[in-house]
Amino acid sequence: MIEGLGGIDHVAVLVRDLDRAREAWANLGFTLSPRGVHSAIRGTGNHTVMLGPDYLELQGVLTPTEFNAPSRARLERREGIERTVLRAWDAEAAVAALRRRGIAIEGPQEFSRPVDLPGGGTGEARFRTIQWPLDRTPAGMRISAVQHVTPEQVWLPALQQHANTARRVLSVEVLADEPAKAAAELSELIGIPHTAEPDGSYRAQTAPDRAAIVYLDRATARRRYPEEWLDAFEEDGGLAVILEVGDIKAAARATGGAVSDTGDYLIVPPERAGGVIVKFAT
Repeated sequence: MIEGLGGIDHVAVLVRDLDRAREAWANLGFTLSPRGVHSAIRGTGNHTVMLGPDYLELQGVLTPTEFNAPSRARLERREGIERTVLRAWDAEAAVAALRRRGIAIEGPQEFSRPVDLPGGGTGEARFRTIQWPLDRTPAGMRISAVQHVTPEQVWLPALQQHANTARRVLSVEVLADEPAKAAAELSELIGIPHTAEPDGSYRAQTAPDRAAIVYLDRATARRRYPEEWLDAFEEDGGLAVILEVGDIKAAARATGGAVSDTGDYLIVPPERAGGVIVKFAT
């Protein structure tokens, strides 16, 4: 991994309607944070699903700005996983290392959002972010990184308890016409190796204790998910998020009708989760 960077910090899911998305994910047994509003230059807001070492972010555009123009363009086509965000332990060191590799990185940029604290009161979550170039998005999924200045304002214990017993992100699956090419580009951009899997997918483990990014073509995706679910995915990009749960039966009760093939995992169709296939596994 590039100096100053760690594994996956969170996965950003871009949605058109934050209130509707919040209700949909709550109906899958997740506890979501109150709406957060980002800095004015970003013009975005979010709800988070806080897990153990990582989290999911439902993000929407509240006010059109130059910064969120790429997100608005994406939303004209579809909702779903927009980016994978790495942890930055040292944003300045990461930027310097990336630039030495010839990558035109942007940042660090600082921003913040207010946080409604359990029991009353308001805190402030502060971040430092770096952005990879928009023309360097392996299989259409953007890459960025965040340094948490105030992690205690983000990983609030009350938000980490979920009826579906979700614990952490195991992997992010990305649909790619050329998965080998996408995995190789990711390796170049963030400095981690990738491996070919027996089923034809390519896996990049972002850190030993963090989630993997897995690139797969449409034929491989059809072996994993119902054909009709894939109709909404007309182009390369984020497909699915796989989550570890503590109790698969509790997850089944909380999701109220997720698909179970073997009893070892549950899968939720994209129309129930803002354009994302959600898989629960033990």
